[in-house]
Amino acid sequence: MDPTIKLKITLIGEGGIGKTSLIKRYVFDQFSDGYITTIGTKVTKKELKLRHPVTEENYNVTMMIWDIMGQRGFREILKEAYFYGTQGAIAVCDVTKAQTLERLEEWIQSLFQITTDVPIVFMGNKCDLVDKAQLTYSDVKNFASNYEEPTVFLTSAKTGINVNLAFKTLAEKILKKSAEQEE
Repeated sequence: MDPTIKLKITLIGEGGIGKTSLIKRYVFDQFSDGYITTIGTKVTKKELKLRHPVTEENYNVTMMIWDIMGQRGFREILKEAYFYGTQGAIAVCDVTKAQTLERLEEWIQSLFQITTDVPIVFMGNKCDLVDKAQLTYSDVKNFASNYEEPTVFLTSAKTGINVNLAFKTLAEKILKKSAEQEE
């Protein structure tokens, strides 16, 4: 029987950039064009089988994915409750809104005040809206280069491109980091 591990994953970034849609695409393989503001927090569970990147063992991974509201005022008030216990984060920007990348710095700093240095995967979401893009892969990669082992994906919750790969990559980064800390 393969060992089981539970991971707390938090999505961070401004409101309206597609965090909820990315989770729906990843967990339920669904997409809706309708926008509903996330109030507070929603936690969604996803189970997957994963080969440990260091030990090569197979694991049953339960991802508890926290979708938190993107309003900055609430972030400061509730950051301890949201971020406590987070083992990895997905930092999301909207490639059609350049300011959402700039504002990720504040989100990451709030996260690190509570979690210290957890693995992060960066997503430039809405890459299917090519004609409206204000950000390129290089823009997101340059921003991410300020952080340890940056991993960047251009994603689309609508088409599903790179969504599964980004979540899986984050889970592998968390397992790798925990193995390094045990050495």
